[in-house]
Amino acid sequence: MPVTDQATVSATQAYAAQFPQLGYRSLNGWQVSEAGFGGYRIDPESEPHREALIHALRSGINLVDTSSNYADGGSEVMIGQVLASLIDEGTVTRAQVVVVSKVGYLQGQNYELSQQRKANGRPFPDLVTYADQLEHCIHPEFIADQLTRSLEQLNLQTLDVYLLHNPEYYLGWAHRQGMPEAVAESEYYRRLELALRHLEQEVQDGRIQCYGISSNTFPAPTSDPQFTSLSKILDIAHRIAQENGGCHNLRVIQLPMNLFEPGAAIYANQPGEKSVLELAQEAGLGVLINRPLNAIRGNALSRLADVPEPSYPASKFEVSTAVDMSVRIERALQSDILPALPLDDATRQQLLEYLAVGILLQGQWRAFGTYHNWRDVRGRFILPRARSGVNFLANLENSPPGLDSWLEGYVNTLNTTLAAVTAFYQGEGHHYARKVKEKAVSADPEWQAETLSQTAVRALRSTQGVTSVLVGMRQKAYVEDVLAGLRQPAPPADRREAWRQMNTAVTAGIGGGK
Repeated sequence: MPVTDQATVSATQAYAAQFPQLGYRSLNGWQVSEAGFGGYRIDPESEPHREALIHALRSGINLVDTSSNYADGGSEVMIGQVLASLIDEGTVTRAQVVVVSKVGYLQGQNYELSQQRKANGRPFPDLVTYADQLEHCIHPEFIADQLTRSLEQLNLQTLDVYLLHNPEYYLGWAHRQGMPEAVAESEYYRRLELALRHLEQEVQDGRIQCYGISSNTFPAPTSDPQFTSLSKILDIAHRIAQENGGCHNLRVIQLPMNLFEPGAAIYANQPGEKSVLELAQEAGLGVLINRPLNAIRGNALSRLADVPEPSYPASKFEVSTAVDMSVRIERALQSDILPALPLDDATRQQLLEYLAVGILLQGQWRAFGTYHNWRDVRGRFILPRARSGVNFLANLENSPPGLDSWLEGYVNTLNTTLAAVTAFYQGEGHHYARKVKEKAVSADPEWQAETLSQTAVRALRSTQGVTSVLVGMRQKAYVEDVLAGLRQPAPPADRREAWRQMNTAVTAGIGGGK
């Protein structure tokens, strides 16, 4: 049966009282942990992800953020399952946990739903076709449909916070269409007003407690064609409230901010030369920060987390030599091994692709940018394909002479090559992470923490106007790192000057590798 309760002020206060060593802030009257569990890449089939969420909720983190499009709905499903399980065992009550979800994207199942509705002559109104297999919509008809699905997936009757998810996609689409900016802006805020009016009705109907907007362009300069003005949104909310003779229920905004992207604190993009953080605080809005550890500067993504020092240094020459060795043994597969195997052309081609790691890396191994990106590509793409190819050849019946010897040589060479590339990136990443942390602590000594990730989160926690920092904690170790940081108090203060100094350092170049 669905859980019938919702977050309450008294219950969240009672939850916070159980963890006096951690910090909590007020969000719509609720007491929420200064760091929340971000559900962006949560896989419902992953036991480590499930264990991480359980650990977080048992340990003092009572804010959970997700969206209808995360893991194609799987994030909401897993959060609902874990919450129900912990409620059943008496670890937490529903009223102690603040659940946030979002609406706007049509991908995966939602995209298929959209295509089916189009085929039936009932497309969602105001639909934006943004990219291949990606649409966006904030029309009331779509919001109502998605809220029903989210509540079912979360196993809830009431969602605490419901956010429009990156509505600026419309502005991006309009800009690409060559639409005059004034026309696009007028239509954008018309659509937002329509959505906000509907969300007010959802509050009245009891399906949500409050609502808000998650936008990547809240902190953008006003010159950005996709800029979203918090001031104009507040004007809309106030107008709706006046018409209804009461208060509006726009209570939360969400935006990106991190050591490399300080716009929310330093860009005066609101009336009166205020930043979006200043205006949000003045308006009494809760502010949730996303991407605290994944910084985008230009077209580069940097992970703001420590990188362990490699067990041995690997020079460019050593990596290139190892890659060349892999290329030679892979060429032997093509010329000597595969022609002797009784395989069809499609299988031969697939083996050539799966076992061409050296060929892939030759001349390109520096293109992965950062240690974390290389590790991700290695774990998600390179290793699974190579293992699949090796296992296929190792299990062939009546294998020809020379295959076993080739496989042994290939595996040894591949391991040497991957270890060399990893050591090189790890060495650069370790040096770079240390430099970033040094720059952050130089900008504000109160940002000092044990790890770079704790420093990055602490910088945000200690900034006036920030309510909670959403961190992707997909492993228990990540939860423990966040909790260790939260145990060190970070009183909020005006830190605009520190953020300006950090921005200057990043613009000038941190130095070293990534």
